[in-house]
Amino acid sequence: MATLTRLLTQGRSGTRPVDEVPPLKRLLPLGIQHVLAMYAGAVAVPLIVGGAMVGAGQLQQSDIVHLIMADLFVAGIATIIQAVGFWRFGVRLPLMQGVTFAAVGPMITIGVNHGITTIYGSVIACGLFMMLLAPVFGKLIRFFPPLVTGTIILIIGVSLMRVAAGWFGGGTAEGADFGSPAAIGMGFFTLGVIIAIERFAPESLRRVSILLGLLIGTVVAVPFGMTNWDHMGDYGWVGFVTPFQFGLPTFEISSVVALLIVAIVIMTETTGDIVAVGEIVDEKITPQRLGDGLRADGLGTVIGGVFNTFPYTAFAQNVGLVAITGVRTRHVATVAGIILVLLGLLPKMAAVVEGIPLAVLGGAGVALFGMVAASGVRTLAKVRFTNTNILVVALSVGVAMLTEAKLYYTDRSLSDSPVNVSLDLYHQFPDWFQTIFHSGISAGAIAAIVLNLLLNTGSRDTDEGDLAAHDAPRGALPDPLDALRAADPSTPPEDLDDLAHKRPELHTIIVTNPSTDVSTCEWIKEQGNPQVDQVYQKWDEVTEGRFSRRSRE
Repeated sequence: MATLTRLLTQGRSGTRPVDEVPPLKRLLPLGIQHVLAMYAGAVAVPLIVGGAMVGAGQLQQSDIVHLIMADLFVAGIATIIQAVGFWRFGVRLPLMQGVTFAAVGPMITIGVNHGITTIYGSVIACGLFMMLLAPVFGKLIRFFPPLVTGTIILIIGVSLMRVAAGWFGGGTAEGADFGSPAAIGMGFFTLGVIIAIERFAPESLRRVSILLGLLIGTVVAVPFGMTNWDHMGDYGWVGFVTPFQFGLPTFEISSVVALLIVAIVIMTETTGDIVAVGEIVDEKITPQRLGDGLRADGLGTVIGGVFNTFPYTAFAQNVGLVAITGVRTRHVATVAGIILVLLGLLPKMAAVVEGIPLAVLGGAGVALFGMVAASGVRTLAKVRFTNTNILVVALSVGVAMLTEAKLYYTDRSLSDSPVNVSLDLYHQFPDWFQTIFHSGISAGAIAAIVLNLLLNTGSRDTDEGDLAAHDAPRGALPDPLDALRAADPSTPPEDLDDLAHKRPELHTIIVTNPSTDVSTCEWIKEQGNPQVDQVYQKWDEVTEGRFSRRSRE
């Protein structure tokens, strides 16, 4: 007990900054800051998928409260696994875990066509697939250059904008009242609040601009009677998330395939985030360590399927927060994970979120999903846009948007009274085909991967600009494949020398690789990079000067 008290009050030093444990009075505010930075994005997915399932008759409105609780609860568990780690699970870096937007479209399609339990069966299969693929994914990352990942992220953001538009109008279930001036006005007010915070607020508040927009928009909506918390009394202050709340999972082949595609997207996203945060906290990301992080993603996703939530990935906005705060200990994420678990045990808190006016969510959604799309554009900014690469992006986005095509007409032959009919583009295709291709996200992802393989025959068509690792929420610099090669001791010395001349942002990694030639290390030191000098100084302190001498021995 005394040891725990000393740990909480005084902290504990570590051999590496990432292992240090600051005192609780410093850890707690930082953990809360990480939770606030991700909270709006974390609760968006259960609101989107839950709302769609309510509309399809698969869930009751009150079930959305359970989805929000389960989402936060499992996000906390997944974050702790990633930050603390055990055996071969967890990258042991300050990474926050949250539900990915990449799975939203496919999951809605699966739920509408096959039921809510099929979503969770597919999520569990998705997580198992990620754990099996984790050890070898580093070798497959070359199939997902910034051209592919940027295009997919752009498609995710653009596809979700339809959801934001529905919220903006007050909700598609409102019928003739959809798009009322009051709803549109509240949506633009919320968006205006977010813009004002971004323009005038200090950096600490800009990091949570969307969350603050939700809070202020909701408060302003109260006197207009736009909030609905009539059912708050139905929920206790403390509750527990129940596994398989909606029944045992169902496994359907085409649904599983749709989420396996999402799994590859998730692993690509997480790879970029792991490499980025590794560079920020000065930790070498080896193929084995990358596999441990991806395996933790898979385990978190399996746990999500058991507790009725969705696939998990590293949250990129928290990567930028690590860079801004300069706090490199992974236990900031550990504390944030504990906070998320506690939030997942508060039904009334989830009920408050469920009662936020849809118009307010719409204003925040336009900003949130637009930022996802902009992240894709930022990743694509690293690509040299040859005619071939332009075609890859254009066709992939086009194929994704085809799924938005619908035909609405009135059929008077089906019954005595006219019947309104809505037909999707692929309604005449087999059920398995519709499950995979009805979602623009999965259709666009398949198109981007296949087109890149067909049209780019092994040439590297990406040029990276002068960006910091934390600048890109997805596909973060440096390129994950190059970073893995720079850290891998099995990489030939001549390849390391080539990387050193082509990728100066990898110098801090290359000089620590035991396979790097003496001449390469000396050339890197001659470039005068202060970060390289810091690496030498740090390792000399640990090795009593042997690190610098090794190049002369």
